[in-house]
Amino acid sequence: MSTRKKDELLAEAVRLREQGHPEQARERLLALTATFPAAADVAYQTAWVHDVLGLEAEAVPYYERCLQGDGLTDGERRGALLGLGSTYRVLGRFGQAVETLRSGVSEFPDDGALRTFLSMALFNTGEHHEAMQLLLRLLATTSDSPQVQQYRPAIEHYAADLTRTM
Repeated sequence: MSTRKKDELLAEAVRLREQGHPEQARERLLALTATFPAAADVAYQTAWVHDVLGLEAEAVPYYERCLQGDGLTDGERRGALLGLGSTYRVLGRFGQAVETLRSGVSEFPDDGALRTFLSMALFNTGEHHEAMQLLLRLLATTSDSPQVQQYRPAIEHYAADLTRTM
């Protein structure tokens, strides 16, 4: 099968998922994966559809595979890091979630979703202080609320050390 045909079939599977037909998308993606086991884009979409279906444990090897090599766009790589980290967290694999999400934040420091999911994973590992720091800094820098922006300096100040009182 040609790369062009693979891309067409992949786009069709993505459309099926986006249109609310994840089971049909999964069938097509599994067939594509069998034909193109090293294709990062196919592995990524296969992982994603498993997550959509609540099959998180089955999604993990596809996420891991797609992140091993090249072939993902920056957006897909962000999505794969977030998806894998979140999936590890859902499965109770908190240390792996933190490691994966830290890697994602390191690569994509401006991605608020990665920082949010990292904060949740940090909470699960008992690292509450760092989790709160991440969330407070994210809130201070991304909120459009005039009330939050009014207190942004104070929020950022206390994010540095939540135990500080004066």
